[in-house]
Amino acid sequence: MSDRSSDIVVFHSVLGLRPVELGLAERLRAAGHRVTTPDLYAGRTASTLDEGFALKDAIGWETIAGRARDAVRDLPAETVLVGVSMGAGVVAEVLPHRPGTAGVLMLHALGALPAGIRAGLPVRVHVADPDPIAPPAQVAAWREAAARSGADARVYTYPGIGHFYTDEDGPDHDGPAAALTWQRVEEFLRRTAPGSA
Repeated sequence: MSDRSSDIVVFHSVLGLRPVELGLAERLRAAGHRVTTPDLYAGRTASTLDEGFALKDAIGWETIAGRARDAVRDLPAETVLVGVSMGAGVVAEVLPHRPGTAGVLMLHALGALPAGIRAGLPVRVHVADPDPIAPPAQVAAWREAAARSGADARVYTYPGIGHFYTDEDGPDHDGPAAALTWQRVEEFLRRTAPGSA
């Protein structure tokens, strides 16, 4: 195992814990990281966004956020928080309770950065451009808020593709954009791993 491996938690999208998140976890494990994939829906999944939002509403956001906080309770303080689409919002719920977080990754959505986060906290966002879930005006406002927060934040945009472009089983999949995203994610994790300069 790499001496620069990280502990990582991946929070799933509104569709539930599916092969796209499990595949990401396997990719990260193959790179030497320790990865946790909490199932915030307790085994339920959806096949469309409408079904996913209905499922999220049926479970309730407080329950989802509570399950996320429980899932990271025993993980190391430096654990990297990764949110996939809805998972970015879950990261925003968990982050205030994890001041030692080594880094934050948000894929396919923006999550609010809470007040009082650590100055210099590395945060990376990867979204389509334009993305109906993260439209350009919202991305611009997020960048401004991130700068005010003191985070080391960067947004990567991928023009002309669909919202969930890393999902190989979905209609938005874009191979080149997904490959570039994973390359950037792996570089980010090398930079935030324990012992990195």
